[in-house]
Amino acid sequence: MPELPEVETVRRGLETLIIGRVIRSVGVLNSPKSFPNAQADVDAFMIDAEIVAVRRRAKVLLIDLSTHYTIVIHLKMTGQLVYRGDQVFGAGHPNESLIGELPDRSTRVMIEFMDNSWLYFNDQRKFGWVKLIPTIEVPNIDFMKKVGPEPLELDFTSAQFRQRFERRARTNIKAALLDQSVVAGVGNIYADESLWGAKISPKRKVADVTTEEFEDLYRELRYVMNLAIEKGGSTDKNYVDVEGKRGSYMDFARVFRRENLACPRCGATIVKIKWAGRGTHICTNCQK
Repeated sequence: MPELPEVETVRRGLETLIIGRVIRSVGVLNSPKSFPNAQADVDAFMIDAEIVAVRRRAKVLLIDLSTHYTIVIHLKMTGQLVYRGDQVFGAGHPNESLIGELPDRSTRVMIEFMDNSWLYFNDQRKFGWVKLIPTIEVPNIDFMKKVGPEPLELDFTSAQFRQRFERRARTNIKAALLDQSVVAGVGNIYADESLWGAKISPKRKVADVTTEEFEDLYRELRYVMNLAIEKGGSTDKNYVDVEGKRGSYMDFARVFRRENLACPRCGATIVKIKWAGRGTHICTNCQK
């Protein structure tokens, strides 16, 4: 599953390429579930519509149209978005579809623009989707109503961050951090990295984490996510940056996938355990 920095990387790439382009046609191949929209709505609200904005909420992409409808896209595990026109852009699952001839066997949705450029949604495993929704209704999608605030918003304070965890007092801190209803977009990589940075064991109960530790966790989470966006996302096998290359964040990772290596802070050996249903990387000396 992509994490917030990977989806933000995709958003920034698309924003430079498709805003102002007008949709000529939409094609759906091999998977109606990938594009569960009525043809009448597509004809009325996508065809001849201009792209006016590319946004992100948590791990979901939002492409706003001049018709006051929004194309809502979730890449899930193996989704790709590939633009072909005067420039070439590809981001998502790093297989040959990023650079090969399109459409191919993984192509689910094709959007053609008036200038003869194309945006392809490819998805090998067919878990992702592209939905057309009135822009005013986007906040009412079940996911949008449940998802927590964005951890990187400028007006999201450390005090608000701590308050988001209060209702999960009996939960371990890593499980709470991964809960999208607490804060948006945090996945396994950045949970491990930020907990290590704040010297907090993932096994600690939320109620046992002090105010000062929450402030440290808040700063560390924002640090690692901003660094990952700067580096184009992680080098995890499923995601690449806006140039079709893998991101470089994992070159700077301090604990994730560094099991059996020395902790860069204290020199103790990093271990990998199963916690909160996920592989979890910790320094048992730093994160008691």
